[in-house]
Amino acid sequence: MKILREQGCDNIAKAYLARFEGECKYVEFVDSLGGARSRDEKWVIIISSLFGCPINCKFCDAGHFYHGKLTAEQMLEQVDHVVKKHSPSRHVTSEMFKVQFARIGEPALNDAVIDAITMINDRYRPDNYMPCISTIAPSGRDDWFRRLKSLNHHTFKGNFQLQFSLHSTDERRRDHLMPVDKWSLEKIADYGGEFFIGGRKVTLNFALHPDNEIDVDKLRRNFSPNTFAVKITPLNPTNMAEKNKLVNVFTEDDSHQYPVIEEMRKRGYDVHLSIGDLRENDIKSNCGQVLLTYLDTEL
Repeated sequence: MKILREQGCDNIAKAYLARFEGECKYVEFVDSLGGARSRDEKWVIIISSLFGCPINCKFCDAGHFYHGKLTAEQMLEQVDHVVKKHSPSRHVTSEMFKVQFARIGEPALNDAVIDAITMINDRYRPDNYMPCISTIAPSGRDDWFRRLKSLNHHTFKGNFQLQFSLHSTDERRRDHLMPVDKWSLEKIADYGGEFFIGGRKVTLNFALHPDNEIDVDKLRRNFSPNTFAVKITPLNPTNMAEKNKLVNVFTEDDSHQYPVIEEMRKRGYDVHLSIGDLRENDIKSNCGQVLLTYLDTEL
C-alpha cells in the first residue's frame, strides 16, 4: 500500500489517502484520538471497506465512484499502517481501541468485513478492542447481519458498537438522503433487539437538520431506550452536503436550539452529542474529502 497524501495532526486526527500496489483504486483511512487526550486513553482508527460507494448518500463525498470491495487483508493494511506508526511492536494497550468500518463504503455490502473484524483482534490482541459498524442497513444483506450478530454474541459479548444511520424517522426523507432499498425502522428495531445482549447499546444516529424530522413518539414506539441509544451529529461541510444545501454545523453550546434533544432524554434515551473537534473540518477528515481534493489537484 502506497500513501499518496496525509493531512492533519497526530493530536487530533490524521487522514490518509492510499493506493494498493498494482491497482488504481484509492482508499482513505483516519487515525484519531476520538476527543481523548492521548492514545493510551482512546485510539480510533476509521477504515474503508469499499473502493468508493454505490449508495450515493446526499451528504457524503464517497459516492462519486464505486470500484468494488476491499479484501480483509486490504482492510488490515490500513490498520497496520497506523498501528505500526505509534506502536511498532503491534501491541495495543489503549484503554479503548476502536476500529470503525465507517470511512469510505457501506460495510454491510462487503462479506469480508466480518472476517476483518476477527482478524484485527487476532493480529493485535488489543487490551480493549471495540469494533464499530456504521450502516444504513441495506436490503438483501440479512445473512451478513446474521453473521454480525453471531460475532457480537459469541466473540465480543456485547463489547461492540453497532450504529444505524437513520437521520430521520420519516421514511420518505430517509429515502431521499440514502437513495437505496434499506430496512424499515421496524426491521432495524427488531434486529437491534436481537443483537443487544448487554454492554454497549445499539446506536441510532441522527444528523440534525431542519428537514430531517425526528418524531419522538414514533421513535419511542419502535426503539426501546433499554436497548437503543441516540447519537446526534452535525451535517459536516462535505462537497455533497454543500451542493444539496444540507450543511448544519453546530457546537454543544448551540444544542439548546434543538428541543428534540431534550425531548428524547425525557423519554428515557441516552443521548450523546458527537460533535468532535471542529478543526477536523479543516483537516477534511470527513468521508471522501481527501480523495476528491487529490483527484482535483493531482490528476
